Formats: sequence, C-alpha cells, structure tokens
Amino acid sequence: RALVEGMSIGATCRMTGAAKGTVLKLLVDLGTACSEYQDRNLRNLSCRRIEVDEIWSFCYAKDRNVPVGKAAMGTGSVWTWVALDAETKLVPSWLIGGRDVGAAHRFVSDLRDRLANRVQLTSDGLHAYLETVPYVFGYDIDYAILMKLYGPDGNPKKPEGKYSPGRCNGSRRQTIVGNPDKEHVSTFYVERQNLTMRMSMRRFTRLTNGFSKKVENLGHAVALHFMHYNYCRKHQTTNMTPAQAAGVADHQWTVEEIIGLLDKTDSN
Repeated sequence: RALVEGMSIGATCRMTGAAKGTVLKLLVDLGTACSEYQDRNLRNLSCRRIEVDEIWSFCYAKDRNVPVGKAAMGTGSVWTWVALDAETKLVPSWLIGGRDVGAAHRFVSDLRDRLANRVQLTSDGLHAYLETVPYVFGYDIDYAILMKLYGPDGNPKKPEGKYSPGRCNGSRRQTIVGNPDKEHVSTFYVERQNLTMRMSMRRFTRLTNGFSKKVENLGHAVALHFMHYNYCRKHQTTNMTPAQAAGVADHQWTVEEIIGLLDKTDSN
C-alpha cells in the first residue's frame, strides 16, 4: 500500500520496519507479476477514444551529471509513454524508453495489438507520433493531434518559473488520418494521468532524492502502479475501477488480490 500511495523506498522501510532489500525484492517480484498479468489480460479491448502522451523522469542522474562511463540507456532521461481510454480511464498500454521513433513504434504497435476495433486517437505534436501512428495503423484509425501554443507568463523573474511551463495561449487541432470527431480531439485525461503518476510514485516526484537508480526498478514500479490504478482505484467519474468500466474485471480488486498474483506466478 505504501508503494502505490507515493511513499519512497526509505519511508516504506522506516514505516514497516522491513529491510530495504526486502522491500525492493517485493517491488521486483510483484512488479513482474503485475506486468505479466496485464500483458495477458488487457487484450481485445473495445476502446473508442484513446489519448497518448509521454512523461519525463530520470534514472541514476540527470543527463548533465551522468558520468561518461555510465552514459547508456537506463541512465539520464527516461520517458514513460502512456495510452489512456478517455471513456473508461483504463491504461491499456505503456512503455519505458527514450523519446524517439523507435520507442514510439514499439509503444504504438503494442497499443494496436490490444484493440478490438477502430479507435479515435489523439496525441500531441511530437514528430515520432506523426511518423509511427499512420505507419502502424494505416488507414484503420481516426487520428488527430492537439498542438498547444505556449508563451511567456509575463513575469520571467518569478523563481517558480524555472519549473513551471509557459502559459498556454491557445491550441490547434489537426486531422492526420481518417475522420476524427473534433469535439473529442483532446489530451486532457492522459495529461491528468501524468499528475496521478507523479503523486502515486515517489520516483516521479521532482526535486527529491527518490528518483530511480535502476531503470529496471522504474519499470516494476510503473507496472505495480498501473495494476493498482486499473484494478483497485475507483475513478470518480465512473464510480468504478477502470478495469470494471472496460469490462476486463468483474469487481474492484483489493491490494491483497494483487499480492496474490505472486502465488500464481510461483505456481506457473
């Protein structure tokens, strides 16, 4: 419960009295089980409107502080790609990697393989999406981008401006493939999911020392987070979990049921 409610590894150890190695082993084992379970069960989904976005974090050190000998994938900037069903709020697919065309292709391909029907997809204007989505889906999609236009907030001397985005002065919707409904060209829900991730995983909290030291552990934490988000947390707009709303679960899971996935993994 501590790990899915935004507590750090150190805080979890102090609160429970468990050793750090014990907590990390639980994270690795349970994260693996959650990833495998969702990979098997989040298939043939009848989603209609999907929003995609990517959220930044870093492992080991920020780019400018990574030693020369450590400069490789898994250190420095790491991006978590997230797809969200705008209606059920289910997260059917995510990927941890760089922010490039290769990562976009793996992410979009995985998303396509989980869908049962044609969907409307909205992304931001990242060029990797513009190359990948039409290539992976062909004409079997209604795809549009939402370009947000940012400008200065009028007071560049404010200290908090360093960590705040510029003021959004407007947006532009552009159809790329198919015939998307302009009223539903939005990335609002998936961007709100970014806040949920930063609040629920200490590894994503800015200006702390709780960042991931290994990219593998970041992956396990993300898998555990989405298992809890999809299956355990009721969403305020639907009054049920995203998995229930999407028809992939018949009840609201408990944390104990998630832990029970370890026994199923051991039996396999």
